[in-house]
Amino acid sequence: MKVSVVGTGYVGLVTGACLADMGNHVLCLDVDSAKVAALDAGQLPIYEPGLESVVKRNRAAGRLSFSTDAAASVAHGVLQLVAVGTPPDEDGAADLRHVLAAAGAIGRHMNEYRVVVDKSTVPVGTADKVKEEIHKELEKRGMKIPFSVVSNPEFLKEGAAVEDFMRPDRIIVGSDDERATALLRELYAPFQRNHDRLMLMGVRSAELAKYAANAMLATRISFMNELANLAEVLGADIEEVRRGIGTDPRIGTHFLYPGAGFGGSCFPKDVKALQRMAVDAGRPLRVMAAVEQANEAQKHILGEKIKARFGKNLKGRRLAVWGLAFKPNTDDMREAASLTLIADLLAAGAEISAYDPVAGNQARKIFDGEKNIQVKNTSKEALEGCDALVIVTEWAEFRAPDFPALKKVLKFPAIFDGRNLYDPAMVRALGFEYFPVGRKA
Repeated sequence: MKVSVVGTGYVGLVTGACLADMGNHVLCLDVDSAKVAALDAGQLPIYEPGLESVVKRNRAAGRLSFSTDAAASVAHGVLQLVAVGTPPDEDGAADLRHVLAAAGAIGRHMNEYRVVVDKSTVPVGTADKVKEEIHKELEKRGMKIPFSVVSNPEFLKEGAAVEDFMRPDRIIVGSDDERATALLRELYAPFQRNHDRLMLMGVRSAELAKYAANAMLATRISFMNELANLAEVLGADIEEVRRGIGTDPRIGTHFLYPGAGFGGSCFPKDVKALQRMAVDAGRPLRVMAAVEQANEAQKHILGEKIKARFGKNLKGRRLAVWGLAFKPNTDDMREAASLTLIADLLAAGAEISAYDPVAGNQARKIFDGEKNIQVKNTSKEALEGCDALVIVTEWAEFRAPDFPALKKVLKFPAIFDGRNLYDPAMVRALGFEYFPVGRKA
């Protein structure tokens, strides 16, 4: 099939590359000419495991191309997959400008039947607005051309997006048009050969399902973080509690790990947008307000532990921070817990020596001009001259460090572990002060 993908961010680039890998001819459109030029030169704007090889392979095969030409994109594919950003407005609502701009461009350039597929995370009712925008542009041209608008939300995890796309656990399609539904079944057939994973539902249900999924996962994280803080005060061990409840099949083991708070491009934004949607509908979601409040508080937990140990005035203290991305296997630092921690520490007078396996360049851009933070190239370099170590992101390379060497280089053998990577008894037996989350400090 010929497929057009509007947007070359995490969702658009992964979607376009993976569809091309199944033999489709995909044209990815972006308004950013510099990004398109970089992609044409083989340079990816994001870090995502496995993505570079998929893009390279399909560009070489002639199945994947990039362009800034909207008319060419609309002419290319019957399926027009819209995967542009929906950043939050000041009131938390999803900003649909990019989605509606994409719809307008399709309406201006289409000359035959097209299926507009909303892959962006959008509020309930967005498909109707997309239809209105396309109708408006067609009326300006004095043309009546049939088209369909469907919802096909993505459920990709950053750091595992390629694997998620290639082996989906479900494919949700919100459609009330048989022709459009048939085309999407054809598109996704190669990804579900052993059993049918495509779930057909109403457009509005599909739009809400995406928000519901992210909100549920965010709720589990905030609940476990709140429970961890309580366990710490009561003298319980949250890791033991987690195992105790995770074996209940009604609960399961996923997203039960306490830490320093969730971040990224999805959960914080979608929690806000869902709340705004609910308020506008006259049905505020009190649970989601608590989830957001708890998460914002959790991002300060590590800073509070550090100041409890070294004092509120950290002037003269130098702290090593391992992990800057909001999660492992990505360079995405949007809403990352590390940003809140570093801001707290700098405000208290501390100096920061930071390291992340892949987010170093992003961090250097973010902290450019900040004299009290240095971003190092290795975890070992980040430790030099530091009083203590703070772990924010659970990268695999942090799971089994050389503890004797670590103890030797730190002025105070103290570890503030925001991801509970180590066994407390073992670390303390090695002579460290150990400050995890939800466990006895």
